[in-house]
Amino acid sequence: MADKSEKWPENASGKFYVDEQCIDCDLCRETAPNFFTRNDDGGYSFVYNQPKTQDDIDLCMEALEGCPVEAIGEDGEDD
Repeated sequence: MADKSEKWPENASGKFYVDEQCIDCDLCRETAPNFFTRNDDGGYSFVYNQPKTQDDIDLCMEALEGCPVEAIGEDGEDD
């Protein structure tokens, strides 16, 4: 389970985030490329854009559920 106290600082403010457990597997970036991107220097993903529509939220939830190390959280700050 993702820990919001360990989320990467690059995450866009909002509900979804990626924490330090990320292993850079690329699943979230392939599943929801409009919301997840890669920090090339650190070798991890983060949320660069928060979803706004239900379809977008569904894509982010699919990425969350597919994450092999549970590094994606959806209990961040709601804006």
